Amino acid sequence: MAKHRSFTSEFKAKVVLEVISGSQSAAEVCRRYSLKPQVFSRWKAEFLDNVAKVFQSDEERSQEQVRIAELERLVGRQALELEVLKKASRLLGSHLSRSEP
Repeated sequence: MAKHRSFTSEFKAKVVLEVISGSQSAAEVCRRYSLKPQVFSRWKAEFLDNVAKVFQSDEERSQEQVRIAELERLVGRQALELEVLKKASRLLGSHLSRSEP
């Protein structure tokens, strides 16, 4: 059974940049690193989709971090509420089962 290979983000960027810079073709890179063309295409598409983030301002990044923190707090609060509701449900269920004739 073949093992699933794992590649670092640095390696993926290096491989994609080799093709984008024109130093090698996609076919050459795939042969050289034993990659499937579909894998390389996915890496290249992801690279191109995210390249604009390199030029993102610190303000935009900090706004994203604030939003992430806000969402994490919301998830934490909801997890706590869920635990409270589960305990209340168990207590209410055991209380009702004891009081039935």
